[in-house]
Amino acid sequence: MSSSPHASPAGKIVPELSTLSLVPFVALRYTRLGALFRRGSGGSGSRNGFISFISFASMAGIALGVAALIVVLSVMNGFQKEVRDRMLSVVSHIEILGGNGIVPDWRATVKEAQAVPRVTAGAPYVLAQAMLTNNELVRGAVIRGIDPALETMVSDLAQKMKRGKLGALQAGEFNVVLGAELARALGVLPGDKLTVVSPQGNATPAGVIPRLKQFNVVGIFEAGHFEYDASLALIHLDDAKKLFRVDGGENAATGVRLKTSDLYAAPQIAQDVARAVRGDLLVRDWGRINKNWFAAVQIEKRMMFIILTLIVAVAAFNLVSSLVMTVTDKRADIAILRTMGASPGAVMRIFMLQGALIGMVGLSLGVIGGVALALNLDVVVPFIERLLGVQFLNKDIYFISTLPSDLRASDLTSVVIISFILSLLATIYPSWRAARVQPAEALRYE
Repeated sequence: MSSSPHASPAGKIVPELSTLSLVPFVALRYTRLGALFRRGSGGSGSRNGFISFISFASMAGIALGVAALIVVLSVMNGFQKEVRDRMLSVVSHIEILGGNGIVPDWRATVKEAQAVPRVTAGAPYVLAQAMLTNNELVRGAVIRGIDPALETMVSDLAQKMKRGKLGALQAGEFNVVLGAELARALGVLPGDKLTVVSPQGNATPAGVIPRLKQFNVVGIFEAGHFEYDASLALIHLDDAKKLFRVDGGENAATGVRLKTSDLYAAPQIAQDVARAVRGDLLVRDWGRINKNWFAAVQIEKRMMFIILTLIVAVAAFNLVSSLVMTVTDKRADIAILRTMGASPGAVMRIFMLQGALIGMVGLSLGVIGGVALALNLDVVVPFIERLLGVQFLNKDIYFISTLPSDLRASDLTSVVIISFILSLLATIYPSWRAARVQPAEALRYE
């Protein structure tokens, strides 16, 4: 009597079938979701359909969680990039400050800094605080004295001008360019005049009297960052040195602003600049200048990542439920496989592979949907706004009116790895239970 081509004389499954064919074949058969759409007349058919529905729900939950995670991280990256770009149109990549508040020779300092690789330009500035008045309207402001010709090389302020030109700041003419919100608060337009009240007063027999100087408003800029639009005023470098009595010679300044060719390498470049420049000087990059803001954004992003990962974790718990129900429903099948020679390890791999397949399908759908949505937010969000007749970001309240998106490969990789690990971990306990099924006990009532 000839033996079966798939069985050994002892009735065992041949090694080729058990290791190469059995596990993926059975796992794929159990993973099929066709039972969800087939009508069961009751009994096993209804039970299989319900189990398939639970598997489909787990898959959909993983897909939704992954897609939400990708989209939210992309939007947060977009917000950070948008604010950073607008901030860096006013703030320099690297600043050099004097240890005693004065850079003695800014020309020599700029020359030394530009000798450092990836430093492309430098410009001096004088920084002080003052009060701006127009009739009865008074506002505090940060006054920055700049050289307009050099300033265009280290910032984008010239492109941010709404009215007038940055070049209208001429030495000795005492002209001023205001941020849009500051000009609105003072009620001034180009051509108007306002008074700058310096805290450095003149000593008189009657006491210290604040120094006053009238300036001509020649321009208005809008950087898109409220802090600067509402508090920054620009005047010529020489006018600032006279107004605030900056001592130290013709080339003295409060600090020097540098621009680099690599924005993200600014911390390392700043260290190189600190070693290159001479004197009692402090060098800091744009990350340290706005350290608190960037730290808060980074913490918020990490917390959102953790919170949204819980969505994937919940879907993984659903995957545990579906696998446990599958194991319970397939106890007879497991017993038959065991009697045919399948080892407990092979049974365990069957259900681990089944759960991994469900997780991978959900993960793949989530990645495809999340990436597609993140790359097309500029089209999807306006469509939803027109459909519902609402505006999610009111430009009168927020500094941007559209949802920015910046999809990063590092975030995508993290989402995929964590979601896959959660899906894989969810298969361990049900698979372990399947491996512990005893054939004799499972077949006793079959």
